[in-house]
This record gives sequence, C-alpha cells and structure tokens, in this order.
Amino acid sequence: MKKFSSKIVAALFVLIVLVSCQQGNPKILIIGDSTSLGYTPFVKEDLKEVADVFHNPGNAQHTGTGLENIEAWIGDEKWDIIQFNWGLWDLCYRHPDSKEQGKRDKINGTITFSIDEYRNNLDSIVKLIKKKSDAKLVFVTSTYVPENEAGRYQEDVIRYNQAAIEVMKNNGVEINDIFEKSVSVHKRHGRDTNDVHYSKEGYDEIGKQISNFLKKEIE
Repeated sequence: MKKFSSKIVAALFVLIVLVSCQQGNPKILIIGDSTSLGYTPFVKEDLKEVADVFHNPGNAQHTGTGLENIEAWIGDEKWDIIQFNWGLWDLCYRHPDSKEQGKRDKINGTITFSIDEYRNNLDSIVKLIKKKSDAKLVFVTSTYVPENEAGRYQEDVIRYNQAAIEVMKNNGVEINDIFEKSVSVHKRHGRDTNDVHYSKEGYDEIGKQISNFLKKEIE
C-alpha cells in the first residue's frame, strides 16, 4: 500500500508540473526537508518571471528517504536545475520514549545516519540523479542548529556539511553554502533557541540566498 500511494503521489506531482509550467521557462525542482518547504514559496515568488519552481511532494526527510524516492520525484520531466539538500534529519538523534516532537533526544537517542553513512548515501543519490536526468545539479548545505536543540548537536551540522561538500566536489555538483548566512538569520528570525526552523521573515531571507544563486545558474 505504501508503494502504491507513493506512485500515486508521484504521478499527481508530474501532472501538476505539466499543467503549471509556462512554455519556455526553465524548470527547477527543489528537493529537501521542512526548511526547504519553508523557503520554497519565497523562491517561487522571486523567480516567477524567469523560472517555474517546484518542490518534491512532502518532506524529503533524510538521505534514506531520498534513496527510496529520488527517481520517482524526478520522474520523466526534463528539469533544467535540480536543487537538493539533506542533513538535518540525518544527523538527528531520536529515541522512541522521547516526549519531544519527532522523538528527538540527543542524550539517549540513536543517530539517524552516521557521517560515513550520510556521505555514502549522498554519493549514491547524486549518481542516481545523474542517471535519471541531465539537469544542472545544485546542493544546498544544511542550516544552523541552535545549542538547545533537543535532537541535534551544534557541531555536527558543520561536520556533515563538510562531508557533503567533499561528495559534491568529487561529483562536480554546484554548492550553495548557506550555513554562515543561516547563523545570523536564525539569531534574528529563528523560531526559538531549541528549534532549527524560522519565522516567515527568516524563510524569506534564506529564500533570497537560494533565489540569488539560482538566478545566476539560470543565466
């Protein structure tokens, strides 16, 4: 049933893409977690005159989810740019008894994917994308983790970003490193000191970092 549902979602996504695209505009697919879901509407608005922007159905979560769904998300559509990101879910510790949202618990929990697993998963995902599509690829680094976040260590996001950058360089993938910018944005517009998410204003600012980079890629 789960596989059947995924196929239906993928088919509906392709239909939306076909109906929505303006003839002649570059087509951009954004793949990522809730952070990307937060900034994608602002990116769509910023690029509405020059590109058609879509996000994969739902939350891309961690690289394990990516490996399972990346080919369906790409489909048979001819994308000009595929932007993707994983990391914050991969480095998250979870415990079944945790009362925190998402069962996050960096003290007693188990990490979703080790840094080596994350590196290998990303490498496999890039190779799958390249087999499926001729699109220009852009990887976006993970954003800031506040110190009091329940399931994530602040220093891990730096380590995982470094691992991801190595993978992307080895595979010739463009890198939009937004981490440093996200630190200052979070301190002004983060939801809380224990939350990796942003207010509307924060997502708007992060979205501009994405839009400006994509505009250069389009040109």
